[in-house]
Amino acid sequence: MKAIMFPGQGSQYKGMGKDLFSRYKTETQQASDLLGYDLQELCVADPHKQLSQTQFTQPALYVVNAFGYAAVKESCSASYFVGHSLGEYNALLAAGVFDFSTGLKLVRKRGELMAEASGGGMAAVVGVEMAELKKMLSTPDYEGIDIANFNTPSQIVIAGKQEAIKKVVAEFEGKGIRIIPLQVSAAFHSRYMAPAAADFELFLKGFEFSAPGVPVISNALGIPYEKEQTARLLSTQIASPVLWTNSIRFLMGKGVIDYQEIGSSILSKMVHEIREKCSPILGQSNAIAVERNGTAVKNGQLKAENENPVPKSGRTLPMKLGSKLFREDYQIKYAYVTGAMYRGIASRELVVKMGKANMLGYLGTGGLSLEKIEADIRHIQTELTEGQAFGLNLLHSITDPSFEMETVKLYLRLGVKHIEAAAYMQMTESLVYYRLSGLQQGENKETICRHKILGKISRPEVAEEFMRPAPEKIVNKLLREGLITAGQAELSKTVPMSYDICVEADSGGHTDGGVALVLLPSIQRLRTDIQQEYQYQRPINIGLAGGIGTPQAIACAFVMGADFVLTGSINQCTVEADMSDYVKDLLQEINVQDTAYAPAGDMFEIGSKVQVLKKGVLFPARANKLYALYTQYNALHEIPEKTVEQLERNYFKKPIPEIWEETITYFKNKGEHSEIQKAEQNPRHKMALVFRWYFGYSMRLSLAGNKDQQVNFQVHCGPALGAFNQWVKGTTLESWRNRHVDEIGVKMMEESASLLENMYQSFKS
Repeated sequence: MKAIMFPGQGSQYKGMGKDLFSRYKTETQQASDLLGYDLQELCVADPHKQLSQTQFTQPALYVVNAFGYAAVKESCSASYFVGHSLGEYNALLAAGVFDFSTGLKLVRKRGELMAEASGGGMAAVVGVEMAELKKMLSTPDYEGIDIANFNTPSQIVIAGKQEAIKKVVAEFEGKGIRIIPLQVSAAFHSRYMAPAAADFELFLKGFEFSAPGVPVISNALGIPYEKEQTARLLSTQIASPVLWTNSIRFLMGKGVIDYQEIGSSILSKMVHEIREKCSPILGQSNAIAVERNGTAVKNGQLKAENENPVPKSGRTLPMKLGSKLFREDYQIKYAYVTGAMYRGIASRELVVKMGKANMLGYLGTGGLSLEKIEADIRHIQTELTEGQAFGLNLLHSITDPSFEMETVKLYLRLGVKHIEAAAYMQMTESLVYYRLSGLQQGENKETICRHKILGKISRPEVAEEFMRPAPEKIVNKLLREGLITAGQAELSKTVPMSYDICVEADSGGHTDGGVALVLLPSIQRLRTDIQQEYQYQRPINIGLAGGIGTPQAIACAFVMGADFVLTGSINQCTVEADMSDYVKDLLQEINVQDTAYAPAGDMFEIGSKVQVLKKGVLFPARANKLYALYTQYNALHEIPEKTVEQLERNYFKKPIPEIWEETITYFKNKGEHSEIQKAEQNPRHKMALVFRWYFGYSMRLSLAGNKDQQVNFQVHCGPALGAFNQWVKGTTLESWRNRHVDEIGVKMMEESASLLENMYQSFKS
């Protein structure tokens, strides 16, 4: 979800809007005519030094903000609008509460009334928490001081008469408190603006306002406007504190993760601090103490409560679910992860979207070339410039271990710190190399693991491989080859291959169809035994994946003691997933019964299964038919001629000899001549390669959305997506075009927290 923000007084500068006035000539002339002066000249050149004067600043900022939003309106959609002080008028304009000219009339009058107030001053107090500041200001010496802006937990603006402000500044500076006097002529947003607020209230009686088309957050309340409140809140706002911190916390509580500021970066910096230091406000009633039939007012201003960044409601917060250690390790907000999906379906856009929301997503690298993987990594690193978490998949390659090693070397060269290891049955040289090359000893002799592996497992014996230290045989081989140091080899004995194990039950990935209620407790018990055996410095996290498609599933996972949850299938039916729109249309309509198991193309010979879309396609039946033929016959020429004709006509759409020629070319281009030689010597292996061609072909069809070949679509998907579709039916999320991975994650975690809170309350009663 996105909030669009509009800055207020203080963000003006000479030259603002110079690229916008020529674009909106009609509106510029309309504004100049209404104001009685050349607005463009004022903003761009400011020849008479008037731009910083309140009566000129406010109309000028309103117009430039309006033009700035108009310029980007078509490319962005907002779930909420919010503005700081004057910026609130632009938020209301954007939401359709009034038109452009009406808003300009309002801000012109507002600016005039506020400019008439004089004799006051303001100052920004930096680095003092609100509770402490209130305590300091509660003495009789400071009784004339009001808090005007709750900008961030560390930036609070005070207002009062000039003499009082000068006194506060001098005394605070003497105590070593950072306080910055502001260049203003009056004590805005304080009791001293009550006369201006009263005059403005009379002025507003001549206007009619519409209900906001999109919710607008009130500065005075920290919650959305209602239609009948507009006039009252606009007048009250002048003499009331700007509750910016609570406004953003309210938006955080509603799942807003994307904040776009128009024409400035002042508010964006505030939001960054608030999101870093504050908890969301869950529920409108907790935003501020407001009577539903009227607003509590004291000394001409709304009474602000609940300004402490940490709410005392006792509510179960979504960011508290799961393991704190896991969240801290990856520096993420929620114990919620999006898993990798084959051939980049879990795309770089998906990973970036999660990272910018302070969540963790893994890029789906299986089936991609090294060149494509490198390009995606560099794109992600370019987008996530503030140290946000991201990871990449490392898919075990039974038939091509050299490619697996080359992938690891690429990750190490580009500084990839987090990987998701999938489809492993045992440790491999490449996986151990990745883990051990990131080991170092800390100042307190502790072992630091710079390379984190999230091991996805569906069997206890595989979980044990990840929970134990690296196999000594592989460690010694890497040491002999000079890939790791003697120190790293020694440190490898003190840590497991992975501190983060993801139990993957019934899902769309490589799985044994495990049941979460059975598998998770078994792995948790195994963890206890292994930790007792090795006495690791820290505990192993156990998360759960597979079937995570609703808040109920997430709540169940955390009740069972999962340290984190990982979602997969639900994310490929989102805007960010690199899957064809046509397939997303199909996936949007499935229910829980519309998937089936089929052989995995990359593990065809050993019969490993993946879960795929069944509704509207024939791939599951055809893939299972190919595996049955593989187990029944030893060579292609043994298969009955009639069956071969059917395969070529309905499955492959081309003769088998042509498929074989394509297969030869494919392996030669990869430099894997031995694979062809092996097939020429072993007819059964040749049959396997031909059949595996169909799996690649069917995947390419689905990625491209080739409607004519819908029956052959291979779409990895578990029933969790069907459950998700039912959960969002009748809401805006029913259409995948409104589904974004980050918003889904936040909403799922919030709803699961609410479910757990209700359960807790029912137990208490």
